[in-house]
Amino acid sequence: MTDKYQQDEELEELEELEETEKPGGDTGKDGSSDKNADYEDVCFVCRRPESKAGKMFKLPNSICVCDDCMHKTMDAVSQFDYQGMLTDPQFQKDMDNMLKGGMPNIRFVNIADLQGEGGIPNKQKIKKKKENVQPVLNIKDIPAPHKIKASLDEYVVGQEHAKKVISVAVYNHYKRVATGTMDDIEIEKSNMLMIGPTGCGKTYLVKTLARLLDVPLAIADATSLTEAGYIGDDIESVVSKLLAAADNDVEKAERGIVFIDEIDKIAKKKNTTSRDVSGESVQQGMLKLLEGADVEVPVGANSKNAMVPLATVNTRNILFICGGAFPDLEDIIKERLTKTASIGFNAMLKDAFDKEKNILSHVTVEDLRKFGMIPEFIGRLPVIYTLEGLTQEMMVKILKEPRNAILKQYQKLLELDEVKLEFNDEALEAIAEKAMKRDTGARALRSIIEEFMLDIMYEIPKDDNIGRVTITREYIEGNGGPIIDIRSNLLLESSDTLKEYAQN
Repeated sequence: MTDKYQQDEELEELEELEETEKPGGDTGKDGSSDKNADYEDVCFVCRRPESKAGKMFKLPNSICVCDDCMHKTMDAVSQFDYQGMLTDPQFQKDMDNMLKGGMPNIRFVNIADLQGEGGIPNKQKIKKKKENVQPVLNIKDIPAPHKIKASLDEYVVGQEHAKKVISVAVYNHYKRVATGTMDDIEIEKSNMLMIGPTGCGKTYLVKTLARLLDVPLAIADATSLTEAGYIGDDIESVVSKLLAAADNDVEKAERGIVFIDEIDKIAKKKNTTSRDVSGESVQQGMLKLLEGADVEVPVGANSKNAMVPLATVNTRNILFICGGAFPDLEDIIKERLTKTASIGFNAMLKDAFDKEKNILSHVTVEDLRKFGMIPEFIGRLPVIYTLEGLTQEMMVKILKEPRNAILKQYQKLLELDEVKLEFNDEALEAIAEKAMKRDTGARALRSIIEEFMLDIMYEIPKDDNIGRVTITREYIEGNGGPIIDIRSNLLLESSDTLKEYAQN
């Protein structure tokens, strides 16, 4: 009984101390300054800070419990009465005897072990300081649009309009982040919608931009997004990936870029009576995300649970770029363009746009609404631009011109075996012709090269005398083989060229 009275006295003294303490880190009863002025309490159970969980219950040994967890604990204790055991006098008498005699082989957790070093318990974290805020970016360090486009030109072939739009958008975005306001005029961000056929370079364009700019960039896939509460990735997981790309630095993540690929997969499902949890519901959930809102995202995980801490990220300064192939959108555009009568002076034939490659360049907001995108979602993506479909000439340039060109990759592989790989111009045209027939964009190029390079890369390590392999059009079309040169012949050729050079 003396232990119980002693605990009651300690609680009374703790309450008196709390009454004498002043908020905001003022001096207490003894005149000493509050050491924890730069810290805020965190709930010992759910790990939420006081700014999120509300008022805390102060327990001995500097343990704090929020109001929600305290009520849940009391409710659980009140329901723990199996067959009236708690109200049974004999059960209470046995429990008192057991507590007096001690319980063998049971070790209780020492609350003092849970405290950190320096007298500050590990249940607290430093508050986010608001004073002396420095600008996050220097406007002089932002590359100009023409420099961004010149860097993209080294990796991406064609798509001049798309590269110009994305360069200007990124430049303006970081000018806006660096300055905040200009003469008390708040600059709104311009989210983008990128439309283009499959294999035209949408994702590759953004990935290249991520390498060139020293900013956090997250690439998410809209196919796995569902409405909150259903199986799949939550909408906030898009921001969670950006936070992970910024090394869990909230301030750095709040000025990053998010690219949401396959955005056409969340269009409204047509002719369905079931709940559209992965279509229109996702578009509605993303409205505040695109516009700018405080979002609580888990740190180091994709799903929210009690064991994962949450961080608040403001999406006001995050640039969102959405991209998608939008299949069947061409048919909607053609239907709108050929609505005029097919008789008379201004008549237009029904098949007038069948052979046009860049039919997507005629897209309007009305076409996107008919495709299944809700007006509120499209309105938050003010910059809408399209990418061109690849032509045969662009295919040939993709093979040999970019810094990471496919042919350069295979030439590097064979250089490791001390073999030189060359391609005739006619061979490149044959590869481009085959890729155009497959109608899958630049992705078809690698699959075609993999087919005819299989035998070459299998046979070359067998013979050390092979010095050069030349790919011809006949070999690609299956009417012949590659031209193989032996190392001795190459030495003779090199000696002849040296003699000619010496004579000249």
